[in-house]
Amino acid sequence: MAYAIKKTDSEIQQGVLRELKWDTRVEETEVGVGVNRGVVTLTGTVSSWAKKMAAQEAAHRVAGVLDVANDIQVKPAGSLGRTDTEIAQAVRRALEWDVFVPEQRIQSTVSNGIVTLEGNVDFWSQRDDADRAVRNLTGVRGVNNRIQIRSTRVSQEISDAIQDALARHAAREAKRIKVTVYGSKVTLSGPVSSLKEKDAVLGAAKGTVGVAEIDDQIRVDY
Repeated sequence: MAYAIKKTDSEIQQGVLRELKWDTRVEETEVGVGVNRGVVTLTGTVSSWAKKMAAQEAAHRVAGVLDVANDIQVKPAGSLGRTDTEIAQAVRRALEWDVFVPEQRIQSTVSNGIVTLEGNVDFWSQRDDADRAVRNLTGVRGVNNRIQIRSTRVSQEISDAIQDALARHAAREAKRIKVTVYGSKVTLSGPVSSLKEKDAVLGAAKGTVGVAEIDDQIRVDY
């Protein structure tokens, strides 16, 4: 059985820097990268919340990265500045235009560029869709997602539905993933072989009716 060679912090740092350079959503010169025992710390200043999240996602894609501390600051450029009223109006339009978001069940509050989303939806994936709809808007400095998932299913129904979804979407990993359901909270644990496969497992849970909370304990064994 072959074992992956553990990367040094220096190798991980160089990998993250290359990934940031490759990702066209991020200006790699704006982001500083520090690594300590596999934990990556991102620093610097960017002009949008979307860039901050893109840098975080880029770091998580690099093999060997265990955790990411995102200390990047968001400071919109003067020409891109919007009032909270303008941002709130843009948020409402973005929610209305996204066909996957039940916008009438979601309310937003904007304060100093920070958008707080509240309300209730049926699927975790709808919660994520609402988040994505607003985080790329000009002037947004952060998103505080407090949307709740409305659950009417019992634990066993949720567990069975997730197992079925895993069999369809992440068949290779399904047997290695442990699914524990307590009420509407789902805990996923076990190993996967890539970040893409981890996303497939999480996607199966997020798309299941009744899942209101996910405790992600999945580890990626590169």
